[in-house]
Amino acid sequence: MKRLIREEDIRKAAGYIRRIFTDKNTIITPAARDLAKELGVQFEYNPKAVQASSPQKTNRQVLDEVFPVKVVAIASDHGGFAMKRELIPYLRKLGYITHDLGPDSDKACDYPDYALLLAERLAEGKVDRGIMIDSVGIGSAMAANKVKGVLAAKCNNAYEARSAREHNYANYLTFGAKMIGIEIARDIVKTFLETKGGAERHQKRVKKILNYDEKKH
Repeated sequence: MKRLIREEDIRKAAGYIRRIFTDKNTIITPAARDLAKELGVQFEYNPKAVQASSPQKTNRQVLDEVFPVKVVAIASDHGGFAMKRELIPYLRKLGYITHDLGPDSDKACDYPDYALLLAERLAEGKVDRGIMIDSVGIGSAMAANKVKGVLAAKCNNAYEARSAREHNYANYLTFGAKMIGIEIARDIVKTFLETKGGAERHQKRVKKILNYDEKKH
């Protein structure tokens, strides 16, 4: 079945992703190509990454399926270092290409440095999702949300992780190693990465957040 990518599809995708997977059945309109170039969205020929979508699903759900999560970046500060080290093999076991952005030890460091580095990688489209672990999770979320295109959510359980994706389209997850144990952390991470965006009404509200900078400047 042929898949048509139009200008409106690029507009919807641009706030969330920077890479669109295509295959031999993908048709991209000239207007979509021009807009993608303007917005910094790249096309990547990768048939294995393309998944079929159902016309009954919402636009954002279709986007999530056509552009699946493949690459995850994870970072921490010294407080989250041990938990990060435990989660990396778990993420790889789940099938995600996982980039460790540091630190390399539990030596004292500043969480904004790593939270912002991770947020920038996500905003640039070099990764599909970001996970940041500090002691509590609040500061890292505050830092990450300063980066345009990043929607960071601090989650203490799988219910919050699911809601962060379904209702808020979060693309960046934070939590605190002092707040939860490794089993809950694994549950949160798995839920966050597997949950797709929800109904159109939620997408509309999130767009108001993403469009705030353009409105004010």
